[in-house]
Amino acid sequence: MYMSIRTYRVGKGSLEEAMHRVDRDLAESFAQEPGFISYHLARTADRTVASTTLFARRDQAEASNDLAAEWVAEELADFGVERMGVMGGEVMVSRALADVLEPAHS
Repeated sequence: MYMSIRTYRVGKGSLEEAMHRVDRDLAESFAQEPGFISYHLARTADRTVASTTLFARRDQAEASNDLAAEWVAEELADFGVERMGVMGGEVMVSRALADVLEPAHS
């Protein structure tokens, strides 16, 4: 398994509305990609968020960075979103409860 971690600053507008769009559209796009395992997004400060995608293979995780960059540029332009960083690598330890596998919002 390979993880990609991306950090963003949301420059303007409602952070909640931006995250609603991510939940409705981008998260579903990731879920349709080959090798998809999971996607999570967390608020890390007042106007910043971090996302993680987990895929079966490295190339799939790296492709998620391109998908995210294109989607954010097209769909969140009105929020002034700036990608602050990208990192990733092979997952060395992993645990999850079955409850984690349910969508955060229905």
